[in-house]
Amino acid sequence: MSFFPGKDPVPGDVFACDAIENLIIPRTADLGGFSVRRALPSSRRRLVGPFIFFDRMGPAVLRPDQAVDVRPHPHIGLSTVTYLFDGEIRHLDSLGTEKVIRPGDLNLMTAGRGIVHSERTPDNLRGHPLAISGLQTWLALPDHLEEIDPSFSHAEQHDMPLIDSDGATGRVIIGNFEGLSSPVKVFSDTLYVDLQLAANRSFPFGAGHEERAVYILSGSLMVAGDRFEADQLLVFRPGDAIALTAGEKGCHLMLFGGAALNSKRYIWWNFVSSSKERIEQAKEEWRSGRFDIVPGDEEEFIPLPEG
Repeated sequence: MSFFPGKDPVPGDVFACDAIENLIIPRTADLGGFSVRRALPSSRRRLVGPFIFFDRMGPAVLRPDQAVDVRPHPHIGLSTVTYLFDGEIRHLDSLGTEKVIRPGDLNLMTAGRGIVHSERTPDNLRGHPLAISGLQTWLALPDHLEEIDPSFSHAEQHDMPLIDSDGATGRVIIGNFEGLSSPVKVFSDTLYVDLQLAANRSFPFGAGHEERAVYILSGSLMVAGDRFEADQLLVFRPGDAIALTAGEKGCHLMLFGGAALNSKRYIWWNFVSSSKERIEQAKEEWRSGRFDIVPGDEEEFIPLPEG
């Protein structure tokens, strides 16, 4: 999912916390029934570790006459990471994969040299009110792996290690955190953690990863005496251990980051690459119909945007 017509907000979100390198207020777009907040890429920050794209979907309740219908579209040079809190989405791709993702599960689709996929509400849920809430992020691939063969993997919620420590609960979705290791395989050092803190509870966020950030899903968060609210992205300065402290109503966070890439990445529509020429090639391939089709979803597609 990547269509997003919103513009960057006007800068002005000044903060005082010395531990924070960037504070980003996501830009918001209405996609017909639910909103999407895009935190990355932004004018203030392009990547955090391999994360080059960070979208917050919902939360919303779709009416019986509404559904998620993201038509087939292409990707190169990245892995898409889909993680839901509410609702279900049916994934189909040009490898022949068909998978319904449910809350707490993870879909990891690696585009590499090129893949096409669609994301839709499952047929059995259409015609009924449907709660939808979740995240879609993209991981840029390392330089030497940008053109690998496409692949897809899925992890169930129970596969991911549980965090349960005196008012702190959650899951390690990708990577290593607080002595816990996710079984999800990615291509570079990556951290992705779903964490809920009870009211006034503090939890450490160590400096073991080169780049680190937190997205506040709900509630409020205190960092070094400063208070931050829901739907704010905090990028921390490298090398400093951080204490995350929930406000008086608790908070729900996504912790993420990892190793910085070795070279610059360009992003245009659904394409990510270290080469502008490779993006131009992908544009022409989609325009001329040279990407593979999605079995079971061959009738529609998203045209290449103008410009």
